[in-house]
Amino acid sequence: MTDAHSGVPLRVVSYNVHGQRDDVAALATVVRQLAPDVLIVQEGPRRFGWRAKSATLAASFGLVVAAGGLPALGNLLLVSLRVRVTGVRHQRFPLTPGRHLRGAAYADCVVGGPARFTVAGSHLATDPVERPDQAKLFKRELDVAPLPVIAAADLNEEPGGPAWHTVAHGLTDAAVAADRADRLTYSCADPRRRIDGVFVDPRITVVDYDVLDTPLSRRASDHFPIVVDLLLPVAD
Repeated sequence: MTDAHSGVPLRVVSYNVHGQRDDVAALATVVRQLAPDVLIVQEGPRRFGWRAKSATLAASFGLVVAAGGLPALGNLLLVSLRVRVTGVRHQRFPLTPGRHLRGAAYADCVVGGPARFTVAGSHLATDPVERPDQAKLFKRELDVAPLPVIAAADLNEEPGGPAWHTVAHGLTDAAVAADRADRLTYSCADPRRRIDGVFVDPRITVVDYDVLDTPLSRRASDHFPIVVDLLLPVAD
């Protein structure tokens, strides 16, 4: 549906899939039931055979790969056939010796004909010393994106932390906009923290937001998926 007054609807899911180390059948079912237009994945394939593995993962969800994988160090952007991708880019954060290499993926997209947006995904470090600098590098790319931004990340810290504050600055925290910031995202075994976030350009309307906590999602990963329904502004 496209309506110049209401905007173009888009369903976005952000999901740390835990390297597919849990119940992959449950994972595929969860995503298919959510039916996202855009799926932002953390801990996707990033090593040997990553292209084929990423394509297989996307196919299990009924989606296609837009960007990410090894070039973005496991961050994947997947889209439905409703979304057309017009450009992609990848980012790697400087490596701290002895730590995991981290990065981000970005894709410029068109949906519904007139609605354009940039989608981005990242997974920040568990180390509180290196995480703020990674957030700054991620945010720098978000700030120069040519289109309204939809960004999601496993930030590995809760709201109020320095990295979270950096990424969220100037953007709308979708959970807060929907008055659902009490929905916890980690861990499925013992939910105590909201460390995964979705942030959107203020021109984008947050229609609904939820964190899917079901028996199936508890089997699928160690993080719960975030599902956000948006209305995108129509391009002039």
